[in-house]
Amino acid sequence: MLLLMVVFMMLVNWGIEARKWQILVSPLEEVPFRRAFSAIFTGVSVSVSTPNRIGEYGGRMLYLSNASKLKSIAATIVGSFSQIIATLLFGLAGGIYYISRFDVTGLASSSPGFREKLTLALLILVCVTVLFLYFRLRIIITLVDRVKWLRKVKVFIMVIVRYSPAELRTLLYLSAIRYMVFTAQYLILLYALGVAFVWWQGFFMISVIYLVMAVIPTVAIAEIGLRGSVSLHFLGLLSANAAGILAATVAIWLINLVLPAAIGSVLLLGVKIFRDK
Repeated sequence: MLLLMVVFMMLVNWGIEARKWQILVSPLEEVPFRRAFSAIFTGVSVSVSTPNRIGEYGGRMLYLSNASKLKSIAATIVGSFSQIIATLLFGLAGGIYYISRFDVTGLASSSPGFREKLTLALLILVCVTVLFLYFRLRIIITLVDRVKWLRKVKVFIMVIVRYSPAELRTLLYLSAIRYMVFTAQYLILLYALGVAFVWWQGFFMISVIYLVMAVIPTVAIAEIGLRGSVSLHFLGLLSANAAGILAATVAIWLINLVLPAAIGSVLLLGVKIFRDK
């Protein structure tokens, strides 16, 4: 029953991402939710074999008209930006919890040392900076204007200045909700596999895990080993059930990435056949 719940939450997770993408490409063209959902799955399928999932942009653009394809890359980057902000903010909360109990190596500590305080200060600075840039996207256009060889791409990124502050806030809210959905999936799987800890402590540790994974370059299809080691390091501070932690980590990877990629592969085949005809 819990497994079915986690699979259903996977659909909710990517459904929220589809709604975000609808909003993002709306200045370019209207995309029905069903087509947006298909684009998201196809993007996941294409992205699993590319560094930091950059192939996601190519997979999604297949569902747009030729006039919108290249412009949609900038739109999708804004969506990724909003999700990164959610990861940073929740990661900041998790980081505060972590350094209140451990040092940077994971040893128990009664008070934060210099390295821990410096790490937290840098994280706060990054959060403030990205939030400022997110609501001042026009700065990017200004920078492009100042670099001669970049001016050629200006026409393809102008879409980023067409989002209102209300739309940008909506994207942030959706990103935060999506973050809580896939974090809840992880917590449910850990509980189902007998990994015992206080749920809110687990939430904070998972936030740190996602933050670490976000800053390490990797290829999605090969990241399971890294995910496992990072999860064992942080969640292992709360529970000695290493087998349960690894099993939950593999399961969330299979459900949230491999399963959508498989669905996207079928959809991608359909797109190719349709284009050929």
